[in-house]
Amino acid sequence: MSDKYDALKLDNQLCFPLYAVSKEIVRRYTPFLNEIDLTYTQYIVMMVMWEHKEMSVKELGKKLFLDSGTLTPLLKNLEKKGLVTRERSKSDERFLVVRITDEGIALREKALDIPAKIGNCISLDEDEAVKLYTIIKKLLGQFEE
Repeated sequence: MSDKYDALKLDNQLCFPLYAVSKEIVRRYTPFLNEIDLTYTQYIVMMVMWEHKEMSVKELGKKLFLDSGTLTPLLKNLEKKGLVTRERSKSDERFLVVRITDEGIALREKALDIPAKIGNCISLDEDEAVKLYTIIKKLLGQFEE
């Protein structure tokens, strides 16, 4: 027999296992990212920059689900490390453009083995990983503006 408080039990929440797994995966990334002097959030920014080379801060925030209050200090730190530059768009001064530097591009080589190392920490077969990714992407799609 269920009671009216069942919906408030931690074991009945979808959000909690998602949160806990995310936290644990980021924890597993930490030693590998320490080797290249990046936090997890800096790493995901760099992954986008390795792929796109240049992007507005607004586009970057949308892609990573990060607001400007989180992204600005993050980009300042990456700029201090010499991995990206930030400058106003020449065509529209309202937009701040982030560009990867040569040093940022070179860091990509050092990060190349990180996904495989993380894959070794997670015991899902390829089919399970694809299914999980598909479901999570579907959920994320519901939060896009």
